[in-house]
Amino acid sequence: MQKLQSENKSYNLCCHLVAAGKNNPNDLAVAIQKFSRGQYQYQELNFQQLDLQSNRVATALLEHGLKPGMKAVLMVTPSIEFFQLTFALFKAGIIPVIVDPGMGVRNLKQCFNESEPDAFIGIPKAHIARRLLGWGKSSVSININVDSSNLSGLQSIITGAINLSTILRTQHSTEFDLERFNADDMCAILFTSGSTGTPKGVVYSHRMFEAQITALREDYAIQHGERDLATFPLFSLFGPALGMASIVPDMDASKPITANPKHIFAAIEKYQCSNIFVNPALLDVVGKAGSQSNHKLPSIRRVISAGAPVTIEAIERFSTMLNDGVEVLSSYGATESLPISKFSSYELVDTAKDTNSGAGICVGYPIGNVNVAIIEISEKQILEWDDSLTLPSNQIGEIVVSGDMVNQLYYRRDAATQKAKIYDKDLGRMRHRMGDLGYLDDHGRLWMCGRKAHRVVTKSKLYYSVSCERIINTHPQVKRSALVGVQIEEKTEPLICLELNQDVVCSKSKNLYADLRELVEQHQQSSGICHFLIHDGFPMDVRHNAKIFREKLAVWAQKRV
Repeated sequence: MQKLQSENKSYNLCCHLVAAGKNNPNDLAVAIQKFSRGQYQYQELNFQQLDLQSNRVATALLEHGLKPGMKAVLMVTPSIEFFQLTFALFKAGIIPVIVDPGMGVRNLKQCFNESEPDAFIGIPKAHIARRLLGWGKSSVSININVDSSNLSGLQSIITGAINLSTILRTQHSTEFDLERFNADDMCAILFTSGSTGTPKGVVYSHRMFEAQITALREDYAIQHGERDLATFPLFSLFGPALGMASIVPDMDASKPITANPKHIFAAIEKYQCSNIFVNPALLDVVGKAGSQSNHKLPSIRRVISAGAPVTIEAIERFSTMLNDGVEVLSSYGATESLPISKFSSYELVDTAKDTNSGAGICVGYPIGNVNVAIIEISEKQILEWDDSLTLPSNQIGEIVVSGDMVNQLYYRRDAATQKAKIYDKDLGRMRHRMGDLGYLDDHGRLWMCGRKAHRVVTKSKLYYSVSCERIINTHPQVKRSALVGVQIEEKTEPLICLELNQDVVCSKSKNLYADLRELVEQHQQSSGICHFLIHDGFPMDVRHNAKIFREKLAVWAQKRV
């Protein structure tokens, strides 16, 4: 790969929307579903309307005191206003700060203190929380309330913010000159969920967004004119950039597992969606509902799942609704680097036996222009990349990735940046240490064995979370499991926490433990594990309902051994 050259200021994510507004003005860009009083209602915008309305909002924001380079927290539920505001911010060069509301009050406050936003744009509930909890108190000088009701005066008093509708009353021009940037200039700050540690602000550059758009177009073959059932707000923004309509169902995007499958089916059928983006938990919920009602989704041509590993059972259930030959594509990556690899459901089924035997989860082949390497597991900082760091095939180590969609630094977190990044002088850019452990097989496929922070190191052996847990999960009484390390007689020992299926009687735990001890000894990766504890219900992340808070389980388990 050639060293990257400096470039002229020519980047803005919204150039794709501007082009669609001119070339395909009447094509559908966004549709928002609302279910009320037993009926579905839909708000729609075509590409021309979205382009012109976001121009108007961008002008209004600048006239209200925001300036290019300022940072603005955006806490708005998926809506017409969400799309107008997000594209307006990008057009004006105002940096959106995106947080996951499900990360908890303490983490949210830390995110706002760290990012020091200049403005806070949110729905009334977000502003009330901001005022009560002091979010961004030391830095925020502009507060804008986004509310579709007619109680603008009352809302301004309650929220301490001016209504968006108020600043839009002036007849602003629908013409707007995009701010232009270098490829590596900061475009947005996206905070990690904090499910495996303290949330960190991931600096997104214009280069990163462009690389993600390219990957969706070329590696996932998304074409102009498609319609996407968008269940994740950030992914829904890629739709207009790809010339694809984003169809947003009536659901709480921060808690997708609570979505009503009937709403999802209705939106897909009304707009004949060809693509659907779902996390594994929602895939499972919708798949169960579809299998129970024998529902079919003949218009769907592609299913993309990301955010956490997806089970074979969930894929098989969901696939009963799809036409023959339609694949569920699992995408591997992280907030810092997405997508990295993809794997089809057909290939995933072929590797299931190995996964259940402790080989880890196969996450597929790296996508175009992404390089994946495996290095020795280490907590030490690595200043500069050298090819000699690379381990051979089939040897487990730490996953390191490079490519244009790989982020280069965390916002105001130098220590975290130094720990997670390795400078590659040949590329002139950073490689990213994923914090995941895995290996590349002889075919060049990437396998993931668990988080580096979740491995258990004993005097005689190294245990990997995903590898061990997938073995345990094959037992019919086990719903899910979690490997943790505990101290017994001043020695680190592996222990498996168990969440059982609802129909299992806990009085039979002695028989269960005997079965599991026999099971783990059949596999090299798990042999030696002899401690098990039953937990009533694992602490899980809100968004994915698939990421287990093993750190909390480790504390719980230590008190009981």
